[in-house]
Amino acid sequence: MESRAKFLGHPIHQQLIAFPLGLLGMAVIFDIIALATKNMKWTDIAFYMIGAGIVTGLLAAVFGLVDWMAIPSNTRAKRIGAMHGIGNVIVVLLFVGSFYLRWADPINVPMVGYVASFAGLCLALITGWLGGELVDRLGVGVDTGAHLDAPSSLTTDNVRQRPAA
Repeated sequence: MESRAKFLGHPIHQQLIAFPLGLLGMAVIFDIIALATKNMKWTDIAFYMIGAGIVTGLLAAVFGLVDWMAIPSNTRAKRIGAMHGIGNVIVVLLFVGSFYLRWADPINVPMVGYVASFAGLCLALITGWLGGELVDRLGVGVDTGAHLDAPSSLTTDNVRQRPAA
């Protein structure tokens, strides 16, 4: 099932998800560094990364919803996509909570702020796996005629034409 929202021939959702995953994941790594080294400047950096991760996560969600709405009803892909999407909304909400708790003083994070971020990252690992299941196992967001010798998405050649075997 091909993606409905594309940029330069590739699904926008799949292009954007690298940003929130990277930003939010690195925020947690910086929090761990801060806790391990007692250098709380790392939590200040994490604060800004969380903010950027929330914004890019919401943007990626818009395009994910567009693609999810195109999945046929009563399919495993529709159910997995719903779990993936709802799970990611919860991920963003956990990081929103952590961001809010850091707002007044990003260097002195209350323990619940760390817990929210760490829980968000753990859940993101699960929802990321679900996203992989959608693409790699169920073919959501993959061009219908994709194959190892398909032409570039920047050409006008039809990807549905498989080469002769």
